[in-house]
Amino acid sequence: MPSDLSYWLISAPLKDGDPNIMLNEVSSTIGKDVEVATWEIPELKAGTLSSLLTLSDQLPKLDNQFTSTVSKLLDTLRSLVSDDSTKLAQHARVNDRPAEEFLLGGGGGFRWDKSRWGSGGKVLEVVDALTKEMNSIESIQKQKSQSYNLAKGSLTTIQRKQQGNLSQRSLLDVVNKNDLVENSEFLETLIVAVPKNSQKDWADKYERLTSMVVPRSTQRIASDDDYFLQTVTVFKKVKEDFIHKCRENKFIVRDFKWDDSALEKQKKELAELGVEEKELWTELLRLTRINFSEAYQILAHLKTVRLFVESVLRYGLPADYAGVIVRPEPKTAVKTLRSISDHYSYLASASRGPSTKKNKSGGSTSNSEDVGGEWASIMEAEYYDFVLFEIPKVIT
Repeated sequence: MPSDLSYWLISAPLKDGDPNIMLNEVSSTIGKDVEVATWEIPELKAGTLSSLLTLSDQLPKLDNQFTSTVSKLLDTLRSLVSDDSTKLAQHARVNDRPAEEFLLGGGGGFRWDKSRWGSGGKVLEVVDALTKEMNSIESIQKQKSQSYNLAKGSLTTIQRKQQGNLSQRSLLDVVNKNDLVENSEFLETLIVAVPKNSQKDWADKYERLTSMVVPRSTQRIASDDDYFLQTVTVFKKVKEDFIHKCRENKFIVRDFKWDDSALEKQKKELAELGVEEKELWTELLRLTRINFSEAYQILAHLKTVRLFVESVLRYGLPADYAGVIVRPEPKTAVKTLRSISDHYSYLASASRGPSTKKNKSGGSTSNSEDVGGEWASIMEAEYYDFVLFEIPKVIT
């Protein structure tokens, strides 16, 4: 059964050349509580039966690709606005309107964009043009996203250095020059993060971890919830051995070298990266908003092509077909589908031949005795006497 989280796109042979007849019939069949509007299907040039069959096999794959692109763009928007539903609704729009208004047209329905995709072109050429546009969107979006993610990653790395506990964070704004022994040929001051529950161990052991440790040289220069930050002065020749012994006792020797300009450089880099990340965020948000609108429109037009191709394959030429879009209500979706299926049961002979039977949802399936070989699994799949495809709702 089609999802009630999608809109249902339906096509059937046109009656008396008037698409409104189909709209009125479906509307009266499903009741006034379910919104329905027209869906324009252009009179494209169908081409040969062989080309249509090939296209019918390719279109589901393209449909999945296009739908995935739209979904990724929506996810990107959601991430950029920190999952704020109000802000997402402001950006996840189609032609600067809510997606539902674009599809349902405020009751006026969906109109094929003739200025962009023509009104009577070859169906294969239309599909190629739609694919080219979607591929272009994906390529541009990928490049801009990579630039933003790179800048964001660099900013996050520096921000992490300024956060966390004393065993991890940057010490540039913690250690003072006066805490260190400088310009000594033989001595070096090490910075050690000592777990708070090992405070006594440090005091008892640090002088005896190795030889050549300066007695009573340890000083506490900072603390947090987890660690004390201690200095200790050792002879350079025992530095590596002292670090090894600290590791054995779960004392963490921080890699630190004093640089008079390092703190200023870090602040400057952080500020520059913050500005760059903000600029790229703004650019990516603007681009993603545009790309989402474009991609959703392209997806809607591809769905229209699918309605056309499937209708021609089922009902033949001339290609006079009408379409409607249905906005199912979750509580009544099963009933709505059954009502539509019952209404279009007269199309069974045209689309499948006389040997059909109803499935649980009210659609038709061929008698399994008449179907075999490689087509058996396809014929056992859910099937309706009318053409039905789905287009996802934009949930913000």
